[in-house]
Amino acid sequence: MEATATNLSLAQTVPPALPPEYVQQRWYAAHTCANHEKRVAEQLARRCVEHLLPLYPSWRRWKDRRVCLQLPLFPGYIFVRLALRDRMLVLQAPSVVRLIGFGATPAPVSENEIASLQRALGEGARLQPHPYLTLGQRVRITTGSLAGYEGILIRRKGNLRVVLSIDLIQRSVVLDTDAHSIAPVRGATHSQVSRFTRLA
Repeated sequence: MEATATNLSLAQTVPPALPPEYVQQRWYAAHTCANHEKRVAEQLARRCVEHLLPLYPSWRRWKDRRVCLQLPLFPGYIFVRLALRDRMLVLQAPSVVRLIGFGATPAPVSENEIASLQRALGEGARLQPHPYLTLGQRVRITTGSLAGYEGILIRRKGNLRVVLSIDLIQRSVVLDTDAHSIAPVRGATHSQVSRFTRLA
C-alpha cells in the first residue's frame, strides 16, 4: 500500500513532457513596431536572445552631403532563435508585437532560409527590399551563396533581378544577377507562387 501511494505521489509531482517544438530551438519571425527594429535588436541582445536583423546600405542625401544608412532588409521584422517555452523573453521586449504564425501558434522559419540569408549577407550579396510578389517567371539561382533557391525574374533598367520571398511574413528581397547565374524552372507557370525555399 505504501509503495502504491509513493508511486502516485511521484506521478503527481513530475510535470508532463513538453512537445518537441517547445524545447527545441528554432528560428521565428517577430513582428515589431514600425522603425523599431534596431531598438528591438538591442533589447534582445540584453536578454541574451539569439537574433538576426538583416541590414542593407541605402544612400540618402541630407542637405549638402550624402549619408549611407543601414536599414532593415525586412522592415517591421526581426528573426529570433529560441524554444517556444522561452518566447516571453521576446514578447515582453518593448516594441515587439507578436511572433508570426498561424492563429496563436508561432510558425518556425526554415533553417536553410536563415542560414543562406546569413551566408549571402556575409559574402556581401547585393540585397534590397522589394514588394512581395506572387506572379511572374520562376527561375532558379545556379551560382553563389543562394544557389538552389527559386524566385521571380524581373527586369529593371535593363538589368536582371531575382525577387526572393519569405512567404511566412510576405516580404521579399531583390538580388542583382545575370543570365549566366539563373535557369528557368521547368514546369513552372506564371501563376505559380514563388517560394524562398531550397530544392530537395
